[in-house]
Amino acid sequence: MDVDSDYFVTFTNLIAIIIQSIHTIMKTKIKEQFKSRFGEDGILFVAPGRFNLIGEHTDYNGGFVFPGAIDKFIMAEIKPNGTDKVRVYSIDIDEYVEFGLNEEDAPSQQWARYIFGVCREIIKRGGEVKGFDAVFAGNVPLGAGLSSSAALESCFANALNELFNDNKFPKMELAKIGQSTEHNYCGVNCGIMDQFASVHGKKDNLMRLDCRSGEFEYFPFKLDGYKLVLVDSRVKHELVDSPYNKRRESCERVAATLGVETLRDADMAMLDAAKDKVSAEDYNRAKYVIEEKQRVLDVCDALNRGDYDTVGRCMYGTHEGMSKLYEVSCEELDYLNDVAKECGVTGSRIMGGGFGGCTVNLVKDELYDNFIATVTRKFNERYGHEPKIYPVIVSDGARRYEEQ
Repeated sequence: MDVDSDYFVTFTNLIAIIIQSIHTIMKTKIKEQFKSRFGEDGILFVAPGRFNLIGEHTDYNGGFVFPGAIDKFIMAEIKPNGTDKVRVYSIDIDEYVEFGLNEEDAPSQQWARYIFGVCREIIKRGGEVKGFDAVFAGNVPLGAGLSSSAALESCFANALNELFNDNKFPKMELAKIGQSTEHNYCGVNCGIMDQFASVHGKKDNLMRLDCRSGEFEYFPFKLDGYKLVLVDSRVKHELVDSPYNKRRESCERVAATLGVETLRDADMAMLDAAKDKVSAEDYNRAKYVIEEKQRVLDVCDALNRGDYDTVGRCMYGTHEGMSKLYEVSCEELDYLNDVAKECGVTGSRIMGGGFGGCTVNLVKDELYDNFIATVTRKFNERYGHEPKIYPVIVSDGARRYEEQ
């Protein structure tokens, strides 16, 4: 084994040890709290956040996305309690909530509504949910675009499917339960991608999801000569009652004008032919979505060829479209993208819904250390705080927790 291979193995083993240590610390805190509050041990479940290599705001337009699960997750200990009440304690928020399982029992706390919504959506589908106790914590950064809410929904949907329903709901239905929770109880009219990725994640694989048909395919994702890293601007976004829903409305208006169900069935020739029938803003929104649909397919083909330069060009194209056409960027994210270009990063773009959060960056191994040092220094000089750096480890989806 050569020196480089020895280094890679050592680095990989070190990352695995760190991840397992984080798991153990979180598990210990959860079990201590559960024991002190509820007396008996429950069962541990986990569900991850997600990143998306490319394909933003295409999911609710019937297009393609290309996500993977990450090693940041929500962990919950859960046990049926023999009552009709749900009793939940959030370690991170340091808040306890109790609620019933009828529609009128909805809790006022936003974080608890995610759990309540999952319960109600299971019941609406003919499933069973009885009272249970739960303690949970997580390390999915809030507001970074890594879908902490989807991780929370997926964790509880998977747990309640096992505990009360003999796992009768397939994984895609669990993802839809999480999506419907966002729609009906949390005020975000989101697509399916976040919950899909959290439920279906597979270690060392990304997934190309057709958001219209629900069909998906795993793509092995072990980068050779490159690293994937998220740079968190630490600008927090709040999607409820935000421009997120307005972007979706723009797309729906254009689709209706073009006579198609979603923009998945539109192309630029159709859009240009109807340019005088839609507003300039709606035109720009639709142009971005149509172009992004094709970029996802181009990236999949490029990865199959090992053509990372094309992957990178598509990533920069996505950032430009999200910033100038879809207008979901911000000054800090555009600056991170500019610094990535200056450092020779192969590809960089906004990740997630926008309005803050992270950029995702495809970086050659030999440029990685300089990029991290440079982007950290320059961002701090400009904005007075350092960005957070998250190397991407592609991981498994929602599951009962077992020691590695």
